[in-house]
Amino acid sequence: MTEILLGTHTIKSHGVKVVKAHIHNWLILVILVVIDGLLNYVEPFHRFVGQEMMTDLKFPFHENTVPVLVVPVIAVLVPFIIFGVYYYLRKDIYDFHHAILGILYSVLLSGVITDSIKDAVGRPRPNFFFRCFPDGKAVFDQVTGDVVCHGDAKIVKEGYKSFPSGHTSWSFAGLCFLSLYLSGKLRAFNRGGNVSKLCIVIFPVLAAVLVGISRVDDYWHHWTDVFAGALIGTSMAAFCYLQFFPCPHYEDGWAPHAYFKMIAERQSDESPESTVGSPSKNESNDIETQPM
Repeated sequence: MTEILLGTHTIKSHGVKVVKAHIHNWLILVILVVIDGLLNYVEPFHRFVGQEMMTDLKFPFHENTVPVLVVPVIAVLVPFIIFGVYYYLRKDIYDFHHAILGILYSVLLSGVITDSIKDAVGRPRPNFFFRCFPDGKAVFDQVTGDVVCHGDAKIVKEGYKSFPSGHTSWSFAGLCFLSLYLSGKLRAFNRGGNVSKLCIVIFPVLAAVLVGISRVDDYWHHWTDVFAGALIGTSMAAFCYLQFFPCPHYEDGWAPHAYFKMIAERQSDESPESTVGSPSKNESNDIETQPM
């Protein structure tokens, strides 16, 4: 198991170098932020809602148990704090940078995918009736039979964004990423039989599950919306985590790929065999260009 040179690659010594090496990733991240912001201004597809369909859409309309602004705090800010604590203890800029970049990609990709599907599907929320008819007096088009909403335009617009759940996808994207991160750091799957580590690893996932449950309890989403959101968030968390870190159950699953690449390159440069008895640059090129 490789575990050397910790504390020698800090924000001050290597921070700028690491960020420059991933500048394209940061630029694309900004583009994702813009895209996700624009998707919230797009008018979603207004799915046909007939009178007989209102039976399952008459749940009470009330405020969120988990407000929208709380989700980034739970899914992003809390993991940031944990990443920062680990950096303070180990002084590994590779880990700190890649953890932040990875989780931001996880939540933003989830957000873009979720909001794109929301706008395209236009599924009514369980509380759609009272969004559309706040006074409880339903009005339907005499020709098409579709609803003729007279509620607040913004509230009605949000009423067509049930599938999938954005709260859930963001929560699972950030907190499942954190769970994978903690799994690697704690070596939770090193076959040591320390089950207590799993309690720490599972806690972020449990928090994400509770956020999803709150969406059903608040009648803002159907259970299928929450399930789809959880699937999107979990998939993006795993995908983005594995771009930067090894699988948590690997022996070297505690640090990012870039760290081990740097170690291998450094050891190769310092190896006596790399300078003694090795062919010159020209000789090496001749060898490489010879036909096999």
